Amino acid sequence: MNRLLSRLALAVGLAAPVLLAHADDQVKRGEYLARAADCMACHTASGGAPFAGGLPIVSPFGTIYGTNITPSKEHGIGLYNDDEFFAALTEGKRRDGANLYPAMPYTSYHLMPREDSDAIHAYLKTVEPIERAAPVTSLSFPFNVRLGLMGWNMLYGKDVKLASAEGKSEAFKRGEYMVEVLGHCGECHTPRGLPGAMQQDKRLTGGLLNGYLAPSLLATDLAARGWNQQDLSTFLKHGMSAQGTMFNEMFPVFHNSTQGLNDPDLAAMATYLLGDPAPAAKVLTEVPLDKMSPSAQRGRQDYLNVCAGCHAPNGEGKPHIAVAMRGNTTLRLEDPRNLLRVIEDGIGEQKFAGFERMQPMPGFADKLSHEQLTDLLNYLRQGWGGQSAELAVSDVQKLQADAPPAEHKAH
Repeated sequence: MNRLLSRLALAVGLAAPVLLAHADDQVKRGEYLARAADCMACHTASGGAPFAGGLPIVSPFGTIYGTNITPSKEHGIGLYNDDEFFAALTEGKRRDGANLYPAMPYTSYHLMPREDSDAIHAYLKTVEPIERAAPVTSLSFPFNVRLGLMGWNMLYGKDVKLASAEGKSEAFKRGEYMVEVLGHCGECHTPRGLPGAMQQDKRLTGGLLNGYLAPSLLATDLAARGWNQQDLSTFLKHGMSAQGTMFNEMFPVFHNSTQGLNDPDLAAMATYLLGDPAPAAKVLTEVPLDKMSPSAQRGRQDYLNVCAGCHAPNGEGKPHIAVAMRGNTTLRLEDPRNLLRVIEDGIGEQKFAGFERMQPMPGFADKLSHEQLTDLLNYLRQGWGGQSAELAVSDVQKLQADAPPAEHKAH
């Protein structure tokens, strides 16, 4: 008996380092997957502890608060086992059986394999538990009845599907998983119908989010805005490229997620989005002032008055201060709302990879008349955006009326 016990002890002793190494590898993998799944962006309030919840997520049905997903047993997910965590992640089912609101992107995560869910859970168990309750989501009737989500989930909960991988490269297939499942890009870049479900027949064609446009990610539309695979990979990794910088809701995605992904995964995402092979990126030539509309010609002076000090007189931008107007993807959007919102709201100081910074851009909502704003938009879009359409003052006023209240704008 003693000899048997000795052998068992020896076996356990030999196996322990292997088991510990496996657990450590799982945690490291889970940390990477949690970053790729962008968990921190929605579960961390501005200035708050990581994963402690409290971030207000504005929806058409009311404000939903990101929950505490630290290992706190009272306020977080410390009591969840792997099965319960997998159900929350892929089915939108809480440990107590209640339905989660689809602000939690289980509609995309439902395609996540169990081993990825277990790895993410293993990582979250290692973060510091925060003993603080997140604000309770309280929506108005009937949206506060979580039981009603059973029917919604039956209709829309598993709408996201991966396309056939036949004949596709390994990079394309990996990119599809990173974009459609882990990155859940379609949750913002797909329009939604009245029940709040993604319109899958218009997948990745763009969606409205707090008054801004999450633009189309279709390959032809990306190429029309000047994107190629290298620039798109660079944009995801560094938050900036020749096409501009990330701002608004995409800045936290860069800060918490994409800048930490490895180069092969970023390249795979670009390969999936642009296709293999990718369409040729459209190259624009600047339009001479005398070829622009009268409104755009007037807008040149407004540009010199309020923009040129940072973006330079000829739109070349200034390193570490302001992006270039030449080739800027926001100017090349057919829908002018993002450009309008940026001019009116401004952008806070942004910290990118390494020591790269962009200085804050002030808003000019109270400094430009409707006519001046329209002229400036026409100048920017016609001169550097390849847009021939002429915006009228009434078009701009309509977009201004559609702007969300200040408390609903991007965090």
